[in-house]
Amino acid sequence: MISREFVSPGRFVDSNAPEVVAFARQAAAGASRGEIETAVSIYRAVRDGIVYDPYVDFSDQANFCASKVLAAGRGFCVGKSALLAAAARALGIPARVGYADVRNHLTSPKLYHRIKTDVFLWHSYTDLYVNGVWAKATPAFDSALCQRLGLAPLEFDARHDSLFQPFDRQGRRHMEYLRDRGTFADVPFAAIVADFRAAYPSLMGGAALSGDFGAEAIAGA
Repeated sequence: MISREFVSPGRFVDSNAPEVVAFARQAAAGASRGEIETAVSIYRAVRDGIVYDPYVDFSDQANFCASKVLAAGRGFCVGKSALLAAAARALGIPARVGYADVRNHLTSPKLYHRIKTDVFLWHSYTDLYVNGVWAKATPAFDSALCQRLGLAPLEFDARHDSLFQPFDRQGRRHMEYLRDRGTFADVPFAAIVADFRAAYPSLMGGAALSGDFGAEAIAGA
């Protein structure tokens, strides 16, 4: 029995927002073979249609909200995962948002210099319930950024968990999962921001970073 909260709109996973509903329907328009193809279609629409950009104001709720990230056309992992969950719920697919602490070995020098660590708390993914199975999807890095970084774009088949690769194509360390924080019906905004303030005071206490994250990450790599 799937909990009703995984199919209902949330404050941040606002699956009832008209623009989210329209986005989900358009993304799934070509899916004709059931839930699996629909889930894969909306995953790719969020992965590639929304630019990955961690240079955002992490104290601004808009950057955690599905409809706001859709309107901006860019967002970091938490906002993109919320959008995928919202799009899934808009199409009747149960979804929840999940989190893990990770070590990203290929972050940009600018971001590393600001926070003095490559450990990122509350990295987000989406958990989708398709054909009786929960499967994790990670829509954060768009395929264009992956190609520039020398990573294979992360695919999702709606049958198996899809998490970031530990190594890139050159054998360099990429993503290391350190701690699983579990799944939630909606984005735990207050908890995330509280932990960000404690762990990254220099990031939360001043102006948001600006620039081309992709270009800077490539240069650093």
